[in-house]
Amino acid sequence: MAELVPFAVPIESDKTLLVWELSSGPTAEALHHSLFTAFSQFGLLYSVRVFPNAAVAHPGFYAVIKFYSARAARRAQKACDRKQLFQKSPVKVRLGTRHKAVQHQALALNSSRCQELANYYFGFNGWSKRIIKDRYRSL
Repeated sequence: MAELVPFAVPIESDKTLLVWELSSGPTAEALHHSLFTAFSQFGLLYSVRVFPNAAVAHPGFYAVIKFYSARAARRAQKACDRKQLFQKSPVKVRLGTRHKAVQHQALALNSSRCQELANYYFGFNGWSKRIIKDRYRSL
């Protein structure tokens, strides 16, 4: 079954992964790069955000990863949960949860994000902003 991927900022919880038990050894920037590399193999990512654990928790980080596709997020969650992706200890990966009563208005993507999404799904490697006249249309 095909999945509809709108040209909008992904806000649905089924497109969001929470990743925790990330090691405190590497920097947040290094973790961002490792997470992007590991999770982008499942689909196009909208964002990867890395945060330090709260002061009351053990040292380390957690991350919020947003996909454009709910199907890609589910595949990534199943494949990566409790796995040693890029560190010695396994990470935990869960799909986001949000109460159904919370309603958010969909926000349109900016033009560069639209191009990125179209390139990924349609397989294009570039776009032109130039309008080309169809010479056969006037016949």
